[in-house]
Amino acid sequence: MGLNGRTVLITGGGTGIGAGIALAMAAAGARVAVSGRREDPLKETADQSSADNRIVFQTCDVGDRSSSEALVKWATSELGSVDILVNSAGLNIPKRAVAELDPADWDKLIQVNATGAYNCIHAVLPQMRDRKDGLIVNISSIAGIRASLLGGVAYSASKFAMSALGMCVGLEEKDNGIRVTNVYPGEVETPILDNRPVQVSAEHRARILQPEDVAALVVTIASLPPRAHVPEIVIKPTIQAFA
Repeated sequence: MGLNGRTVLITGGGTGIGAGIALAMAAAGARVAVSGRREDPLKETADQSSADNRIVFQTCDVGDRSSSEALVKWATSELGSVDILVNSAGLNIPKRAVAELDPADWDKLIQVNATGAYNCIHAVLPQMRDRKDGLIVNISSIAGIRASLLGGVAYSASKFAMSALGMCVGLEEKDNGIRVTNVYPGEVETPILDNRPVQVSAEHRARILQPEDVAALVVTIASLPPRAHVPEIVIKPTIQAFA
């Protein structure tokens, strides 16, 4: 099917996986809009795109419903109806065990990782229903299908919520031509590693997934024809256990 002329909105598009997906989508010919809480990283991503496949950007706090609604309206006005939504905004915190987890951090992770995805899906679904077409890609985590001490209590819970959200929306909206894919990456070299309780070595960072690896997978999924649906998929570093 290809991505030429398709409009893609990516949250968390200033760094990491979101930025990688944005650049790969633009290179494949899509019209790309990215959002995030900070303008400078968004501009850095946009500046890496070519003049023929430029990336536009807008700041947004996906945890705030009105901000998410405004984002979808802006992207639609700027580039046209949103064909593909990629929920890539997410975060983690250093103190992850339940014994030391600050309740405020629990609230923050649920608000961004789970409610943020819901807010954006809720905002984009009406136009996808009207067209009887659309793809939503949720960048979840292996911690969203296998509770993870490495990811921590709040992160795992938020990603499990995101995963369930995606599966349920996909089931409810399939007859409206809307597909939802949950992507479960393992360890990826992104700024979220900076919040690990134990510092990650340069050697380890080089051996795990890179953002462009996940981006290549998402571009492949997005390039499938409307009759083909990938409900969920795991991508992990070769060295990472998964069982």
